[in-house]
Amino acid sequence: MFDLTTVSFETLIPFILVGFAAQVVDGALGMAFGVISNTLLLWVGVPPAAASAGVHTVETFTTAVSGISHVLHKNVNWRLFLRLMIPGVIGGILGAYVLSNIDASTAKPFILAYLTSIGVYLLYRGLRFPPKQKEPKIVEPLGLIGGFLDAAGGGGWGPVVTSNLLVQGASPRTTIGTVNTAEFFLTATISATFITQLGWAAFTQATVGLLIGGVLAAPFGAMLAKRVPAKTLMIMVGVILTITSLFGLYRAIWH
Repeated sequence: MFDLTTVSFETLIPFILVGFAAQVVDGALGMAFGVISNTLLLWVGVPPAAASAGVHTVETFTTAVSGISHVLHKNVNWRLFLRLMIPGVIGGILGAYVLSNIDASTAKPFILAYLTSIGVYLLYRGLRFPPKQKEPKIVEPLGLIGGFLDAAGGGGWGPVVTSNLLVQGASPRTTIGTVNTAEFFLTATISATFITQLGWAAFTQATVGLLIGGVLAAPFGAMLAKRVPAKTLMIMVGVILTITSLFGLYRAIWH
């Protein structure tokens, strides 16, 4: 673990800004904290392993604050929450233990291509909004797969779960709030073993900066999800999912 006494506020500012921006997007759209944080941390020179470790550790705290904020703003569908959270935690545990010994990189391009197509479809649906809203039928398998992929690849809960629930006709506001709230239990489960193994070494300068920015931003994402019109939310989810998936696909194939 780095020495906190040697860290100045000036050196933390870039990481605070990254955490703040990523969490506002994640809290408002139900996805992208991991993708944005990892990408920007790598861009400013943080080693890949440290970036991944920092983001996973920070998400335990940001999802807690974000979840509480969504609950206070009445953005949570509690029936949907239970249907997502339980299989999500199971999938997270399976992903953390099983895929630690299996190379999942082969499947990654196919998953990202699928998410890109979902993003384009959501953008199309958003532009034609309002579609007929209905209670999603396929929920538990989404939670299981989303948790599994999140643990295995350091991300995937929001893009997989939020986007597929919206495709089924779920309300954008309550879907985003519910997925964000359930994510806390998933992230805490995945990170428990991670923090136990790494100890305080998981807390680097980047982690502390992301943590400060992410926690400060968490309430704003929930406010945006409540106040932004459903059509705009749908379009924004489609745009963010398409861009981040295409970027991930590019990195997976050509790097």
